[in-house]
Amino acid sequence: MLPEPKCLITGGAGFIGSHLADTLMLHRCKVAIIDNLSSGSDENIKRWLHGPNVTFQEVDILNQQEMVRTLDGQKIVFHMAANPEVRVGTTSPRIHFQQNIQGTYNILEAIRKTGTVETLVFTSTSTIYGEAAKIPTPEDYAPLRPISMYGASKLACEALISSYSHNYGFKAIIYRLANVVGPRSRHGVVYDFINKLKQDPKRLEILGDGTQTKSYLHITDCIDAILLGLKKASERVEIFNIGSEDQISVKEIADIVTQQMSLNDVEYHYTGGVDGGRGWKGDVKNMLLDTSRLKAAGWRPRLNSCQAIEETAAKMLRGN
Repeated sequence: MLPEPKCLITGGAGFIGSHLADTLMLHRCKVAIIDNLSSGSDENIKRWLHGPNVTFQEVDILNQQEMVRTLDGQKIVFHMAANPEVRVGTTSPRIHFQQNIQGTYNILEAIRKTGTVETLVFTSTSTIYGEAAKIPTPEDYAPLRPISMYGASKLACEALISSYSHNYGFKAIIYRLANVVGPRSRHGVVYDFINKLKQDPKRLEILGDGTQTKSYLHITDCIDAILLGLKKASERVEIFNIGSEDQISVKEIADIVTQQMSLNDVEYHYTGGVDGGRGWKGDVKNMLLDTSRLKAAGWRPRLNSCQAIEETAAKMLRGN
């Protein structure tokens, strides 16, 4: 599956990173995992920690010297470390600047200084498109005008990666992800709804007006797409959208979660939102990615948005 059986994952104890580690370990790769455990957990990777093919270090990508030491000798780097909370950028933009832009710069400097990394895989986001006029949105859509600090920071990372790739001779694969859901996720709408309903099973606060409509992708489909894109990418810098083929509204997600929890007569309380019903400043109301590039390469999601939400809610309620 991989051209080189040795690789490193930044943010490898987090939601997406730990699922990637699972798949790589099942394919007998040698995996180095680094994570500062600010949003990830070593519980996510504990099944592999005593095996011969995995190493784990609790380090921060903001430590540039440590990154040079850690990346030396690596061939493939999956860079997934980032602050996953989109909303925090409204009140604390410095967080996204440091953990996304500064952290990515440190990774790129380590790649430049060591000279061993051949391929960098980076998880970006659909929010770099902002309020796209074209739905579904293809990879060549322009102009790119993100409306959140999170989207802006990821777009800055993409630009840095492209320039470093062309100047220092390594291959870069950038994935623009839709909303990825599944077990181990500790943020996002499904996680929030379940926690709110556990506290008050009769009333659910919904940010915005409930009409926000987006694409949701199950984590297993996301990992399959990431690894297929790695295999198929041929350009110096490749960009792929990853998302489901349909959309679902926030109100529909609330319906699914309440059904999964066997709750009846739940009163939905909409906050009304900002800027025409958004959940928060920078919230994109309508998102659907054009994934025809990856589908042409042989990938197709197993679950649609509704099924991904249903499976995620069911597993979260079982403690996964």
